[in-house]
Amino acid sequence: MSRTIIQTDQAPAAIGTYSQAVRCGNTVYMSGQIPLDPATMQMVNDSFEAEVHQVFRNLRAVAEAAGGSLAQIAKLNLYLTDLSFFATVNEVMAEYFQAPYPARAAVGVAALPKGARVEADAVLVLD
Repeated sequence: MSRTIIQTDQAPAAIGTYSQAVRCGNTVYMSGQIPLDPATMQMVNDSFEAEVHQVFRNLRAVAEAAGGSLAQIAKLNLYLTDLSFFATVNEVMAEYFQAPYPARAAVGVAALPKGARVEADAVLVLD
């Protein structure tokens, strides 16, 4: 099976040895997105809510670059440095996703790159 690298300027450039996403067949494995503004590569951290919005905007940009949309995400993984923000994530997520929602995990972690408080990665399945 061939692999295709997905890259877009509408999402933050990779800050390490990884690709924004890799497509294998009709499945797209999306790398973790933190709340980096793709234009400035600076953190969006005015509030936790602003961080979550930026993470979902970044995921949406990668999904669209792969030829899909957030609606085609089958599995979403969230990483939070403070699980007390779980309700906020749910509220913001409802602005980007509609039922039926993707399968999801939310994991509490000690730290994330660049001091982010939230990160998300996903598996997208194209039609």
